[in-house]
Amino acid sequence: MTDKAIAGNDHDDMTLEHNEEDTVKRAKFEAFGEPIRETPEGHGNINLLLDVPLPVSVELGRTTMTIRDILDLGTGSVVEVNRVAGEPVDILVNGRLVARGEVVVIDENFGVRILDMVSPEERLMDGD
Repeated sequence: MTDKAIAGNDHDDMTLEHNEEDTVKRAKFEAFGEPIRETPEGHGNINLLLDVPLPVSVELGRTTMTIRDILDLGTGSVVEVNRVAGEPVDILVNGRLVARGEVVVIDENFGVRILDMVSPEERLMDGD
């Protein structure tokens, strides 16, 4: 025998069928084995995460512009940012500030020499 329940309001003609032979059973799970042991430093097994790639970016500075000014940008335009020349740049990992450094040239490529690592307290304050 089949029960029918009306889904939605009284004017809705959609129905949900329920079969009386269906029974609900509790799921049973096997134990995974030994729990992950903490290292002496108090960290879990961080080795599992060492190969996870994260985006790293270097931020020279920021500014705010009107849409009109952005639409006027073209080849040769100069965008002034909130940093003074020679001031350390921000190094972000996964969008979070982790260090500050200076821009260097290696062969013909730009690089960044780390000058200062951001403290954990400062990282927490940087959070959105």
